[in-house]
Amino acid sequence: MSTNSNKCRQCPNRKCCQYVTQQIDTPRKKIDFQALLWQVSHEQVEVYKDSDGWFLLFISPCTHLDERGHCQIYTQRPAVCQDYDNDYCELDAPAEEGFDLYFQNYQQLLAYCQKRFKKWP
Repeated sequence: MSTNSNKCRQCPNRKCCQYVTQQIDTPRKKIDFQALLWQVSHEQVEVYKDSDGWFLLFISPCTHLDERGHCQIYTQRPAVCQDYDNDYCELDAPAEEGFDLYFQNYQQLLAYCQKRFKKWP
């Protein structure tokens, strides 16, 4: 059975340490979605919407993990890492299960834009 103190050790590839998210303003206009299309045109950049709003997701593993997935700066890790609460984390369920919308690439977001706006340039 997992406890909060050992959950991270049981997590393959330290899932929460493999990406960074950044909340963005809710896109409403075509120009907002055109900017998102540009962003997801870059490798390892995705976008999603969940109950907290819209986010850019950058797939980019932490550079402080060793080959076994252990943090090499654990005692000096940033506050966001220290404050992380793993009561319910990706070891319990994939983050994607909580997404209302999820666009992993340009084609997926473009299809959404074409449905959302009657006239898409």
